[in-house]
Amino acid sequence: MYIGALTLDILLGDVHSLKQKRSVVRPLIAEVRRRFPAVAVAETGHLDLHRRTEIGVAVVSATAVNCGEVLEACERLVAFHPEIELLSARRRLFNEDED
Repeated sequence: MYIGALTLDILLGDVHSLKQKRSVVRPLIAEVRRRFPAVAVAETGHLDLHRRTEIGVAVVSATAVNCGEVLEACERLVAFHPEIELLSARRRLFNEDED
């Protein structure tokens, strides 16, 4: 069993309040959930900043290759949104043999 984690650091475009931030981030998270129903996704950081956000994605799979492919597809989906700028993406892979 493999667990893949993806952390996306995102700069939001023309956003001037936390309410506007929500109107950008919520549909983005919903789209990831809709396109990849087997992943868990949530806003995980920069909760009090209106122009930045961090989104976390997690997937569990039988193979490391599948984990990597799913996380890469999620990253591409988020990166292609014109209203945001993906500042960084960090992938981590865990397996049951690690302590």
